[in-house]
Amino acid sequence: MSPDEPMSRPGGGMKVVSPATSAIHAGEPEGRPGEPVVAPVVRSSTFHSPLSAGAEAGEPLRYSRYGNNPNQESVAAKIAALEGTEAALALASGMAATAMTLLSVAEQGDHIIASRHLYGATGVLLAEELPRRGIATTFVEPSAPAAWLAALRPRTRVVLIELPTNPTLKVFDIEPARQAADKAGAILAADVTFATPVNLRAAEHGVDAVIHSATKYLGGHSDLIAGAVAGSRELISGVARMMKLYGPSIDPETAWLLERGIRTLPVRMERHNCSAQALAEWFTGVPGVRQVVYPGLESHPDHACAARLLDGFGGMLAIVLDGGGPAADRFCASLKLAAVAPSLGGVETLVSQPRLTSHVDLTPGERASLGIDDGMIRISVGLEDLADLKTEFAAAAAAAAARVAA
Repeated sequence: MSPDEPMSRPGGGMKVVSPATSAIHAGEPEGRPGEPVVAPVVRSSTFHSPLSAGAEAGEPLRYSRYGNNPNQESVAAKIAALEGTEAALALASGMAATAMTLLSVAEQGDHIIASRHLYGATGVLLAEELPRRGIATTFVEPSAPAAWLAALRPRTRVVLIELPTNPTLKVFDIEPARQAADKAGAILAADVTFATPVNLRAAEHGVDAVIHSATKYLGGHSDLIAGAVAGSRELISGVARMMKLYGPSIDPETAWLLERGIRTLPVRMERHNCSAQALAEWFTGVPGVRQVVYPGLESHPDHACAARLLDGFGGMLAIVLDGGGPAADRFCASLKLAAVAPSLGGVETLVSQPRLTSHVDLTPGERASLGIDDGMIRISVGLEDLADLKTEFAAAAAAAAARVAA
């Protein structure tokens, strides 16, 4: 089965009972007596040719670089089922998913409209790398609805958004971007890594290409690098063609690990959502914390929009400390339970400073224009006991505040 064909079991755009059921059963082969409940890793790069004697008519040429190894197909089917799309494709990283999607639609002389609030590497791809291929990008402020239509050009091929945004957790209405894409005959692509299909099924809001860094919540255990894109069969076929040319197919063993992670995604996200909400509310009363950024708080400027779009506010929050970068450094240095590390979405709590990680390539002025203060701490809330996390962060905030006072 190729990545752009209908998927087995509940998936491939078929209506499913619930995300929890889909996460476990979608993409799995029909059970037969004596066969394993958990499918094995197929560590073969190549497969017997369909031209061989006895091959079924229409059987595709299988080769793991093509994305049609059984493990690659199975996890793709599961992702399509969760997103409610016709098809999906797993790739070697989130950036591979983004780049292959854009290159499958845009070519020399074409134009992209993108939110100015994007993951740092995505911004560099659009601003520095794609122009080398003759593809221009106009960055717009997503909270200004008229900006999308105003940025249209005759050869606009993609409108790109990110929800919620990294690391400022902005949540804006998708409709203006969708209307601009429709008017241009372009695709609307969305990186919804922070939301996951548990909190937001972007295809239901008109998104054509649903992109994930599967390294994060889909994998969920900080032990793999992967990406995914979900959409129509036609779109996924185009992305798969780029993947075959550029080579970022997912390794079968990584695909197996990703599928294992996805099986527990709904229950993990329920805990991430609950703990992050509780921590955000608690942080609002902690001395030395100047601002708490979490869309589940009524104080968040996008709270009403987030409550309308999302089924959960997510496991990501950010705090801004008095004392700027030095205070943030001391906060991180005092941590013992939470890991100071890039990335997010794992079962363990991960803490990072955007100025040193995701947005390190931007100047201080550029970060400030995006609302990224040097004192910002991004927290990926894990599955640890909430009381233990509060104890940990109370001590870290006290250490930072004491140094500022001194």
